[in-house]
Amino acid sequence: MRTQVGIIGAGPAGLLLSHLLHLRGISSVVLEKRSRDYVERRVRAGVLEQGTVDTLIAAGVGERLLREGLPHHGIELRYDGERHRIAFEKLVPGRAITVYGQQEVVKDLIAARLEAGGDIRFEVEDVAAHSLADRPYLTFGGERLDCDVIAGCDGFHGVSRPAVPPGVLQTYERDYPFAWLGILAEATPSSDELIYARTERGFALHSMRSPTISRFYLQVPPDTDAADWPDERVWAELRTRLETVPGFTLTTGEIIEKSVTPMRGFVTEPMQYGRLYLAGDAAHIVPPTGAKGLNLAVADVRVLTEALTAFFHDGSTGALDGYSAACLKRVWRAQHFSWWMTTLLHTFDSDDAYGRRLQLSHLDYVTSSEAAATTLAENYVGLPW
Repeated sequence: MRTQVGIIGAGPAGLLLSHLLHLRGISSVVLEKRSRDYVERRVRAGVLEQGTVDTLIAAGVGERLLREGLPHHGIELRYDGERHRIAFEKLVPGRAITVYGQQEVVKDLIAARLEAGGDIRFEVEDVAAHSLADRPYLTFGGERLDCDVIAGCDGFHGVSRPAVPPGVLQTYERDYPFAWLGILAEATPSSDELIYARTERGFALHSMRSPTISRFYLQVPPDTDAADWPDERVWAELRTRLETVPGFTLTTGEIIEKSVTPMRGFVTEPMQYGRLYLAGDAAHIVPPTGAKGLNLAVADVRVLTEALTAFFHDGSTGALDGYSAACLKRVWRAQHFSWWMTTLLHTFDSDDAYGRRLQLSHLDYVTSSEAAATTLAENYVGLPW
């Protein structure tokens, strides 16, 4: 078999790349080790930046997003018994975020690719990348796929990044001393916008996925087992951390999913080697506080699409050679913003009274200074492409 671009991974990065390349007349094959049902049900991020929404609409896969997505024009910071709204419509006019689950984006992209005759192969075994320096090809399940370029979109634990020879890539990492316990509940959202709550007991986040499904997160120790958190305990802790302002009552319901997410930052440089180009979680991880993971993957894919278009249509290699440098500027900006939001809102050392006072002082500054609030807002909705 032969194609122009071999794509490892049928997550948002791989699927969007395949679709954008199709719109440019460039062929691709997507290889995914999981089943279609698994990737369409896998619950991940749900906050889409303005640029991500615009990209999906322009690619012709935004019909359901426009119909079912929940546009938000602000977020709430809650601390010290008070609520403070960061108003996007005032601080960054014309830009917002949209709440629309990552699994819904994946469903839309799979449907679009299959309708257009795209080649997506689910449940493939033993995927491996070879001859990356000059004549790349992929093997899987006893078959071989020759290609001009390989795109590694297979996540942090995938096979694409380890295929690079040792010593080529440099990695930067930071592990945080806590995790997030996340739940999905059949409960009407208690707020029209996301609530980021900083308390002495730890951070909490109130989010949503639809008018009837709510998403919550609790800061917990990194070794937490979700089984140690029965539903009653989860709701009690959420009430303690969120019902801290007058008039607010948390709506509860049946919990339909429960999981623990570690908090870490990770970047690999460069994001390319030979004819292999890494995108999304295969190249970088951010703590979810800043809601940047999926959006960074889309940004990578936009850059890679333009570079591949120049390569296949004009024979130009300049944009491909500069792919990593172009992406890393945005990656490191998102890393900093995610680190900043994380350190601003989470409880670290319980004995660090000095650090807690610094947090409160900074929160006071962000919620009282238009300049500081604008910095938060423009990073949160996504910097312009």
